[in-house]
Amino acid sequence: MIGAVVTAIAAVISMPAHAQDYPTQPVRMLGPLAGGGSDMVMRLIAPVLRTALGQPVIVDNRPSLLIPEVGMKAPPDGHTLLVLGSSFMIGHLIRDTPWDPVRDFAPVVLADTAPSVLLTHPSLPVKSVKELIALSKARPNDLNYASGTPGSSPHLATELFKNVSGAKMTLVAYKSNGHAMLSLIGGETHVMFKDSAGVDQFIKARSVRALAVTTAAPSPLFPDLPTLAASGVPGYEAVTIFGLLAPANTPRAIIDTLNGAVRKAMSAPEVADNLKALGADVVVSAPEEFGRVVEAEIKRWGELVQALKLKVD
Repeated sequence: MIGAVVTAIAAVISMPAHAQDYPTQPVRMLGPLAGGGSDMVMRLIAPVLRTALGQPVIVDNRPSLLIPEVGMKAPPDGHTLLVLGSSFMIGHLIRDTPWDPVRDFAPVVLADTAPSVLLTHPSLPVKSVKELIALSKARPNDLNYASGTPGSSPHLATELFKNVSGAKMTLVAYKSNGHAMLSLIGGETHVMFKDSAGVDQFIKARSVRALAVTTAAPSPLFPDLPTLAASGVPGYEAVTIFGLLAPANTPRAIIDTLNGAVRKAMSAPEVADNLKALGADVVVSAPEEFGRVVEAEIKRWGELVQALKLKVD
């Protein structure tokens, strides 16, 4: 009896001690290959996170489809993190994956969100969302929209727009969203939903025309643009999210430590200002709030993917 009590007390004592010792080695942040939004988030917060945790923070870029598979197999000790965006949830919906975004990962923090902007080529004779919808219905076989690969954020944002508004446009898919943007600037395509990163320069240069933002409320990043919801597409919202996850069963004390460290990193002026310059809204949520966002995104995009019967091998 005494032995059992001693064992139980030892177990209770050892749990907080383990969390207090964390981290005991470098922390690895798995994220998509260089150049994307998640990679930018990682590289901005890694130096500040290193100071907060007292250990090196290593940015480990991998192909997007491999990150969850590698992350789910990592020890749940807080030394491997995943920095992923909306494509993480969408990838699970359109492909048969060995991982599940809710079952296999523990939410740590929603770091930031980024709106997209509805863009048209300047030659298109529209200056508002309502005019674009009307033109697309009048010329249903003429208008096309640019996107990266099927299932990418611009693809689903446009399909959601078509679904809600009744607009008629044809998909022209490119190897990447960057290639899709070039096609719009060059006049090969007419319309594109582009994430906010770097889009301001093209708007100012009048290479493209901006009609609206995809956030539910007006975006301080684009104060002169209305929302789609206020432009004749009620209920429309599509934002890209970026957050940190850990392998499932990571101790809650470690999750809390990481959440606090990321909060500190994101509040640093050099991080917050740079993220805003990249077109992101700093959020920094509690783990539970991020979990609810993930589940809501899966439900919303899942319904659209099912309606489109979208499946990628």
